[in-house]
Amino acid sequence: MNMIVCVKRVPDTAESEVHIDASGRDIDKSRLSFGINECDNYAVEEAIQIKEKLGGKVTVISLGGKENDEVIRMALAKGGDDAIRLDDPAFAGSDGFAVAKALAAAIKDLEYDIVFTGALADDDGYAVVPVALAELLGVPHATYVKDLEILEDGKRARVGRELEGGLMEYLEIELPCVLGIQTGINEPRYASFKGIKQAAKKEIVVKSAADLGLDPSEVGEAGSWAILEKFSVPEVGEMAEILQGDPEETAAKLAQILKEKGLI
Repeated sequence: MNMIVCVKRVPDTAESEVHIDASGRDIDKSRLSFGINECDNYAVEEAIQIKEKLGGKVTVISLGGKENDEVIRMALAKGGDDAIRLDDPAFAGSDGFAVAKALAAAIKDLEYDIVFTGALADDDGYAVVPVALAELLGVPHATYVKDLEILEDGKRARVGRELEGGLMEYLEIELPCVLGIQTGINEPRYASFKGIKQAAKKEIVVKSAADLGLDPSEVGEAGSWAILEKFSVPEVGEMAEILQGDPEETAAKLAQILKEKGLI
C-alpha cells in the first residue's frame, strides 16, 4: 500500500496575540512558533498505521521554503520513507486551488494508492485542497474523514465522514483516492529519538515549478482563483440589543428597528 501525505507548516496562534504586518497582506510571524498543521499530523499517523499493518511506503510532500524541512523530517521520524519539498518563488501567493495544482503535478507520476491531506489548514481554513487535488488527479475523494478501513480486496476503502451535528456518513471508495483527514481519527505518536536521528540523514528532494512542468502563470497569484487583497481588524460596534417581551411584541420591535436602519 503506497501512500502520499501532504503536510503544511503553520504558525501557532492559539495563545498568541496576532498582528497584521506592514504589508497588510499577512500577519506578523516574527514572534510566533511554527509546527505541522493539526489535521496533517493525524493524516501522517493514519498513513503510518496503514503501512505498519499492510506494508508499503509513505512519501511526505510539502510546499514551501527550507523552513518546511522541520515538519517534513518530523513526519519521516515517525515512519515516513521519502520526502519531496516544492520550493519556487512562483508558488508565492497561491490559494488552495493553486496549491492543489502544484501538489498534483508532483504526485501524478508517483505510484500511490491513497493521497492523504488534512481536511483543512489551521492558518487559512480553505478546506479546498483535498477536493481540488482529487479532481486534478482524476481520482475519487472523501474529506473530513474520521474513520478509515482498507477492505480485504485492497482496492476499496470504507470511510466515515464527520458531518454537522456530530453525525457520521459511511461510504465505500475506490482506490486510488484522496482522503482529507479530520482530527480525532487516531492518536498521533511522538517521534522516537532513533527515528529523529534516522530522519536527519534522509534526502529531501526539492522540486521547482519548472521541474514539475508548470508555467509560473499556473501557480502563485497568477494561477489562483482567490487573491488576498489585505487583512483588516474587525471594527468594534455597539453591543447587541436583547428584545424583551412576547413573540408579537418582539417581532414588532424588530420590524421597527429594521425599518429605521433602512433594511426593509
